[in-house]
Amino acid sequence: MFSIDQIITVGFTLFAVIDILGSIPILLSLKEKIGEINAVKATLASGVLMVVFLLVGEAFLKLMSVDLQSFAVAGSIVIFIIGLEMILGIEFFKSDKDTKTGSLVPIAFPLIAGSGTLTTIMSLKADFGDYNILAGILVNLIIIYVVLRSLSWIERILGKAGLMVVRKFFGVILLAIAVRIFKSNIGTL
Repeated sequence: MFSIDQIITVGFTLFAVIDILGSIPILLSLKEKIGEINAVKATLASGVLMVVFLLVGEAFLKLMSVDLQSFAVAGSIVIFIIGLEMILGIEFFKSDKDTKTGSLVPIAFPLIAGSGTLTTIMSLKADFGDYNILAGILVNLIIIYVVLRSLSWIERILGKAGLMVVRKFFGVILLAIAVRIFKSNIGTL
């Protein structure tokens, strides 16, 4: 069943992990290099990746003999590191900077639907219903589309300092979420 509380938690968690606002400087740089970013194509491609991983990720884990709780604990560690990245400004995860493939690589994958996002989706499955996760994904896809369509406007409104504050704030939220996921799954191993 749908739960507004779960959808809000999932939505904010994915929003923090995807960090579309924190990615605006990278997106603006890519836009300058490759020309126009196809917002529809990038949004749809990342959405397909997230939904497919939501639907078959658990079966894939079983194939690899990994249970959901172990994956959730591992995912919580990745989420924690991403939160540290956002707060400290240190880049632990390096993304491919090749822009020849336009909106799909590196924008849809790995920038939006990268390992952190896919790990988070699987980690969330340990605590939240699939319909609520799907709703959280859809909310984020709408936000992603709007951000991609209005990159220049957002940069002018928030400014460099505003973007930094947003990134740091969601970094702290991610750390708290990672600790909660870790704590709720470590006892079940």
